[in-house]
Amino acid sequence: MKSSSKFFTIGLVTAWYSSNIGVILLNKYLLSNYGFKYPIFLTMCHMTACSLLSYVAIAWMKMVPMQTIRSRLQFMKISALGLIFCASVVSGNISLKYLPVSFNQAIGATTPFFTAVFAYLMTFKREAWLTYITLIPVVAGVVIASGGEPSFHLFGFIICIGATAARALKSVLQGILLSSEGEKLNSMNLLLYMAPVAVVFLLPATLLMEENVVGITLALARDDTKIIWYLIFNSALAYFVNLTNFLVTKHTSALTLQVLGNAKGAVAVVISILIFRNPVSVTGMLGYSLTVIGVILYSEAKKRSK
Repeated sequence: MKSSSKFFTIGLVTAWYSSNIGVILLNKYLLSNYGFKYPIFLTMCHMTACSLLSYVAIAWMKMVPMQTIRSRLQFMKISALGLIFCASVVSGNISLKYLPVSFNQAIGATTPFFTAVFAYLMTFKREAWLTYITLIPVVAGVVIASGGEPSFHLFGFIICIGATAARALKSVLQGILLSSEGEKLNSMNLLLYMAPVAVVFLLPATLLMEENVVGITLALARDDTKIIWYLIFNSALAYFVNLTNFLVTKHTSALTLQVLGNAKGAVAVVISILIFRNPVSVTGMLGYSLTVIGVILYSEAKKRSK
């Protein structure tokens, strides 16, 4: 039993890594290399798939019990989280048009810094001074990586910082808004409600900012049917990122999850460099390494302060 459980966990972690890294690399390929320059429509495809597959997983396959929304206020809170979630994913996808995956992941690793800032500003929650000190290498690493990044793009950098900040804001707000026992939702149910809200926000944004994108996509498909399969596979993969993240969280400890999360970014960086052959500098890699070390120290300091 122990052996089968071990293999099951290894399989889950492999699926989590594959879906997570796969969706980042495929987003990058579509938005940069393939020439599909519609990140808002791409995100809408992701959210549509998340809406449909979440319903299938919860209502039909009964993977987790369905949690219902109990009040209009709770729905408004979930809608606010859905809007921020949507903004973070769109911004992350837009940044991939301009930045290599390696630099994108380096900026994304600064999430703990923004989480600590928002937690302090919104809840006045103070961490131990040692925890704040560990955030210095997190930020310093990105500053160094930015200076040594051969493919640095200011707009892409700003958008990526915005995506990272929005991701941190969502996690802090989620703790505040859905804190009462009656309103708490597990991540699978939260996605079930947030994804359709995101589609509602993204549909007008797509129509306004990416005119005739459906017509252009169909025209592309007539020349190359692979684009349709890329979009379907990419959208399904975006859902499996959330599903496998939930299952890995359920079947491993918080510490294991932290270690795996830190390693995942590094694996994504190495694979992206091997696939896309984007130029990297020693300064850039040193900066990214410093950020990862800072994140590990931050996780350790947080654990000790509890």
